[in-house]
Amino acid sequence: MSAPASNSLAAMQHAPSAAPKRPPFRADQVGSLLRPEYVKEAREQRERGEITKEQLRAIEDRAIREVVKLQEEVGLQAITDGEFRRAFWHVDFLSGFDGIEWTHGDYAVSFKGADGKVASTSSMLVVKDKVRRTRPIMVDHFAFLKAATTRTAKFCIPSPTYMHMRGGRKVVDKQAYPDMAEFWADVVAAYRAEIADLRAAGCSYLQLDDVSFATMCDPKVRSQVTEDGEDPASLAVLYTDIINAITKGRDPAHAVTMHTCRGNSMSMWMAEGGYDPVAEVLFNRADVDGFFLEYDTERAGGFEPLRFVPKGKKIVLGLVSSKTPELETKSDLKRRIEAAAKYVALEDLCLSPQCGFASSHHGNKITDEIERRKLALVVEVADEVWGGR
Repeated sequence: MSAPASNSLAAMQHAPSAAPKRPPFRADQVGSLLRPEYVKEAREQRERGEITKEQLRAIEDRAIREVVKLQEEVGLQAITDGEFRRAFWHVDFLSGFDGIEWTHGDYAVSFKGADGKVASTSSMLVVKDKVRRTRPIMVDHFAFLKAATTRTAKFCIPSPTYMHMRGGRKVVDKQAYPDMAEFWADVVAAYRAEIADLRAAGCSYLQLDDVSFATMCDPKVRSQVTEDGEDPASLAVLYTDIINAITKGRDPAHAVTMHTCRGNSMSMWMAEGGYDPVAEVLFNRADVDGFFLEYDTERAGGFEPLRFVPKGKKIVLGLVSSKTPELETKSDLKRRIEAAAKYVALEDLCLSPQCGFASSHHGNKITDEIERRKLALVVEVADEVWGGR
């Protein structure tokens, strides 16, 4: 456990620190961005068979070039493709492996909105057969992104753990995997093969999106996990071990971060609760370079769990909401950064939105202009606080 940080924001502003030599950057982002309407229309046309997959890809190529330009214009160093070729942040990737299917099950989850509305979905990923990577999943996505920017091309993929957390042993076919250890070994092998090809294609910044840890901080979710026959505390250990197995032996020049939040769908969320139940295990056990943490509302709790973060590990504070159109003030963001610096040294902190702006093709309930302004705000505040990105 690290000692409380003693450096103040005021002192840091008078003596700016050097920009990090490796990601995450002082001003960073989670990954997904609002899809243009013409991309949504093209995907619908493709589903109806009105255009070819090659025509759809050309339309996506155009949109990705445009969104790369947007990110570069606001000053970001980590550039993503906005996940424009995906319908959902996790489904498109995980269902690319043999043996994993997207279906409707008996395990519905609810999303809540600030207006009190509730929406539920029963769609989920299940394991029907042996998990194998028989072809590259998204290596071509990354290759296009890298060619489209001169800055650091950041690629985001889902962690496999959330697939398991929603149902536990029940989502993994017992005939395919009578032994869960074999299941996890196959998953790890499939991920390592994909990541190796991403690295060979030039990927130096990889983010694992893992909502499991943050959602398991919700008492209701922990109760459901227990009903599914799993122990939430043991799962936190298991899931960090899976992450470590996936990234084991990586090139020192290959930065890996983890993003964890409480759900993000059309400006709604599915869980709440501070990081206390998982903080000590997550921060000390997961072998990643940094953590992107949701901290835009009281649902995320306070900064006290950050006392478990080891010195030198980067924490990217998700203080800017991707869910709401209201623009945060610089003074409030700086005040919260200083509050977090009581637990993590200021030089080990960074700033970002709390999640992506479009975890699915639907997107959150904000405009393209608000998205741009929020990304620009992250960069401006980072420059003013740290004097470099």
